[in-house]
Amino acid sequence: MWDYTEKVKDYFLHPKNIGEIANADAVGEVGSIICGDALKLFLKVDKDTERITDAKFQTFGCASAIASSSALTELIKGKTVDDALKVTNQDIADYLGGLPREKMHCSVMGREALETAVANYKGHKLPQADEGKIICECFGVSDNKIRRAIMENNLKTAEEVTDFTKAGGGCGKCIPEIERIIQETRAEKAETKALKPGRLTNIQKIAMIQSIVEKEIRPLLQTHGGDVELIDVDGNKVIVSLRAMCTECLMADVTIKDIEKKLKELVSEELVVESG
Repeated sequence: MWDYTEKVKDYFLHPKNIGEIANADAVGEVGSIICGDALKLFLKVDKDTERITDAKFQTFGCASAIASSSALTELIKGKTVDDALKVTNQDIADYLGGLPREKMHCSVMGREALETAVANYKGHKLPQADEGKIICECFGVSDNKIRRAIMENNLKTAEEVTDFTKAGGGCGKCIPEIERIIQETRAEKAETKALKPGRLTNIQKIAMIQSIVEKEIRPLLQTHGGDVELIDVDGNKVIVSLRAMCTECLMADVTIKDIEKKLKELVSEELVVESG
């Protein structure tokens, strides 16, 4: 028996915003009934303010899937589309007072449905988190999705990857490959952090910025169909150019700020990122 919080139980037994929105402005559908979990998210958006005025869902899945979907709709209603995209799977779990680790993939599914719905609303290509080489054939989970889960949630073991993505939760044949991806992803992250000394020369700073852009920032953007190129580093000013789907994205300014936040965290608080 899973150790559910009272809020998870309440949102499962008395779900909020369940149903369908007629003539929805955005629809996001993820998962598969064959794999055990599926979610369809409907959004109504005020065109003048870009604010989500209503959100409803239809879910096929366990108590955690229903509660997570319900929590997601409560979290995003009233937010602008861009602010809604800042909601993470951990935000969904926290809103519910926590989820069993084995059920964190339900909150991830909610986040993915939101990203898919927003892409649908903006007329963009759907997020590419599930593209790439399929690692888990039982649940159709790609290497890109596994790497993203590792980076965003600081996962360390194959069991944790299963909790967040379901990969490895079937026959288990893919677990050695999952462990290899974990080692590679965490080694790249450790290498990046190890580069940050107390004081950097210009050459060290440039090398570190290049490494972070290539190993941490670009892979995350590419899961959404976007990309970024480092153009120049002039003192503490970092000039980048957004590529692919990022060039037409209404969230371009937010993406630049997110890149700046990551570089400030891992390189220097003095860095400023500009689009060039």
